[in-house]
Amino acid sequence: MSTKNKFHQTSDFAVLSISYEKADAETRGRFAFFDDHIKAFVNQIHEQDYGDAFVVSTCNRTEIYSTTKNYLHIAELYCNTVGVSLSEFLNYVNVLQREDALFHLFRVAAGLESQIIGDFEIVSQIKNAYHRFKKYKDFSNPYLERAINSSIQISKRIKNETGISTGSASVSYAAVHYILNNTKHIHEKNILLLGVGEIGQNTIENLVKHIYQPKIKIANRSFEKAEKIADKYNIPQIDFETFPEELKQTDVLIVATGAQKYIIDETNFPKNKEMVVIDLSMPNNVQKEIGKLENVTLIDVDQLSQTIQETMEQRKKEIPKAEGIIKEMAKEFADWEKKRKLAPQINHFKNSLKKIEENEMHNIHKKFHYAKIEDMELSNNLVQKITNRFAKYIMENPSRADEITKLMEEILDIHKQ
Repeated sequence: MSTKNKFHQTSDFAVLSISYEKADAETRGRFAFFDDHIKAFVNQIHEQDYGDAFVVSTCNRTEIYSTTKNYLHIAELYCNTVGVSLSEFLNYVNVLQREDALFHLFRVAAGLESQIIGDFEIVSQIKNAYHRFKKYKDFSNPYLERAINSSIQISKRIKNETGISTGSASVSYAAVHYILNNTKHIHEKNILLLGVGEIGQNTIENLVKHIYQPKIKIANRSFEKAEKIADKYNIPQIDFETFPEELKQTDVLIVATGAQKYIIDETNFPKNKEMVVIDLSMPNNVQKEIGKLENVTLIDVDQLSQTIQETMEQRKKEIPKAEGIIKEMAKEFADWEKKRKLAPQINHFKNSLKKIEENEMHNIHKKFHYAKIEDMELSNNLVQKITNRFAKYIMENPSRADEITKLMEEILDIHKQ
């Protein structure tokens, strides 16, 4: 069946997840998915009629969300795209299906599955990942659209109605938190930030917020993007190609780039330089050997996540409230899915009632030469109320939906009117 016409439903939904729970930062880096992979991946899925899928790839997780029963075929295409073996992928992946997959998406968006509980950076990463995939499709997927929108609503409600985000503890804040606690006279130190994507920008915001007039410089492969950020925060930028020279004067280096290989290694790192290096990239963009150099401290996302356990203990107490919101929103999603699945039957039932109504109104008009507006409003309201009762019944008794629909068609056969 064509993907364009298929009714996507929870029974077809699956997620394949590689996260910090089973894979360390270096391992996760091997499975990272980049924007230049998207077009080829989407084209292969649709050429082979495997349904639909999109990928979320962050510093803590890479996940494939799919509306197809052929999720292992999707996994194979994914592995071919990023250059890893399927057997290696399956060693680290968790597979969830149907309601479990939907609840997982909601929990991820809510920050409940993050290495740092309540990290709300993830929901915008999910949203942006899905929209990047949409650019390469010529059709929409109502199921995924609804699931993403529900995820966003869940995230907003949990943020507003619980204390799960109490005490800043995002990856970017954790980086700044580490710098503040481990660097003396920080306002005098030269800070260089490489990469001004979402995490990079959040890091700048936290630096400016927590350090009085910090001595920051930024660099990004896209000069125009860095220029906008530099103007926004009134901080200097440098050409990306010149950063090895800038490292000679750098005391704190923060790397938030999205390269597929190291950009900081022993060939461009200054010798005998004391420096704190924080690698927020996935895969790691700083060579591990840099951390073995004398007077160099290298920290990655996994180590950062261990620095804020006290905040996490407070947030854990809010998890039941967050789960209650997810449960409530999941029920709304299920009701929407039932209604959408049964929409043709509900619409047909309503149209049958409307035709009966039209016939009766026609007879009234024919007999009295007019029909009162109040009568027309009353009849419209009655049609809608009866339709709502029909819809409620078949949604609550889906196993009898076809039987009841057929029976009502016989009862309401307009040709007998």
